[in-house]
Amino acid sequence: MNICVIGVGYVGMVAGTCLAESGNDVCCADIDKAKIDMLKRGKVPIYEPGLEELVSRNLKEGRLQFTTNLDQAISGAEIIFLAVGTPPAKDGAADLSAVYEVARRIGRSLKSYKIVVDKSTVPVGTGDEVERIIREESGSETFDVVSNPEFMKEGAAVDDFMKPDRVVLGTSSDRAFEVMKLIYEPFVRNENPIIRMDRRSAEMTKYAANSMLATKISFINEMANICEIVGADIDAVRRGIGFDKRIGFQFLFPGVGYGGSCFPKDVDALVRTAASVDYDSRVLRAVTEVNRDQRLRVVARIRGHFGRKIRGKLIAVWGLAFKPNTDDMREAPSVEIINGLLAMGAKVCAYDPVAMPPAKKIFRNTISFGKNPYDTVKGASAMVIITEWNEFRRPNFTRLKELLKEPVVFDGRNLYEPSLMKTLGFHYYSVGRKPIKSAE
Repeated sequence: MNICVIGVGYVGMVAGTCLAESGNDVCCADIDKAKIDMLKRGKVPIYEPGLEELVSRNLKEGRLQFTTNLDQAISGAEIIFLAVGTPPAKDGAADLSAVYEVARRIGRSLKSYKIVVDKSTVPVGTGDEVERIIREESGSETFDVVSNPEFMKEGAAVDDFMKPDRVVLGTSSDRAFEVMKLIYEPFVRNENPIIRMDRRSAEMTKYAANSMLATKISFINEMANICEIVGADIDAVRRGIGFDKRIGFQFLFPGVGYGGSCFPKDVDALVRTAASVDYDSRVLRAVTEVNRDQRLRVVARIRGHFGRKIRGKLIAVWGLAFKPNTDDMREAPSVEIINGLLAMGAKVCAYDPVAMPPAKKIFRNTISFGKNPYDTVKGASAMVIITEWNEFRRPNFTRLKELLKEPVVFDGRNLYEPSLMKTLGFHYYSVGRKPIKSAE
């Protein structure tokens, strides 16, 4: 099919490329000329495992194109995916101006039947407004608007799109549903379902899914905080509840909280949606509060260890991206933690395998950056682990201890066993477990 994807941000780039990989002719359009020029050369402006290879292959085979000419891309397509950004506005609500502007452009160019697919994460009722705008601009009924929320994890987005747990399609149109079903059938050969529902329920499904996952993260972090106070071990507790099939282990890992472009924004947006209909979403407000406080607990623990002596000390930070396998710094816990260290008068040297370029734009000259993990800890009075990259899981502890000025580790992801760290002679602080105070 001839498909147009408008917006080559994270969602649009992955969706468009994967749709081309399954045999469709896909044109991805965006107003950012620099980004489009880069993609035309087969270079991807974000770090996402496997994506650049797919972009290059589909460009060479002619199934994938990139353009800044939105009107031309719209007119040549049978299906138009809206994947433009919906960033939070000043009041925290989703900014839908880009979605509605594209809807107006679609309406002005509508000459034949098209399916308009809301792929962006949008509040409940957005599809209704998109439909109204297109009808008003075109004076026509020869189109359908479908809600098709994405459920891709950064760092595994290609695999999530190619092998989805489920595909959600929100539409009352049989014609649109049958076409969308054809598009997604190649991705669900393992019998995972294509779920049809009304458009508003599909929009709500995206927010409900992300809010549920965020809730699990804040829940296990709150349990970890209680464990620290009462002397329990969160690792044991996590295993004790995780084997319950009703609960499971996914997202039950204590740490410094969630970040990224989805969970913080989507939870806030759902809270505001509820408030707009006079419902107080108490659980989700608590989820956000726990998450915000979780990263500050790391700073408090460092302050508790060093006291006023923190001023002037060098602190090494391992991990800057909000999660491994991405360079995304949006809502990354590292930003608040590092700013907290700087506010106490500490110096910071940080390292991340892929996120240092965007991090340098955020921190500029306020911190330094290491060439590798060991270069980062040289002469530092403590090391703080913020992102659980695989290369941080099995370091050379002997070398690490030799390079550190003081053998102190604050592990925000519980990567190491406390008993091992005690044997090795480290002062070791983790999340939801007793701190290890080495005798050395």
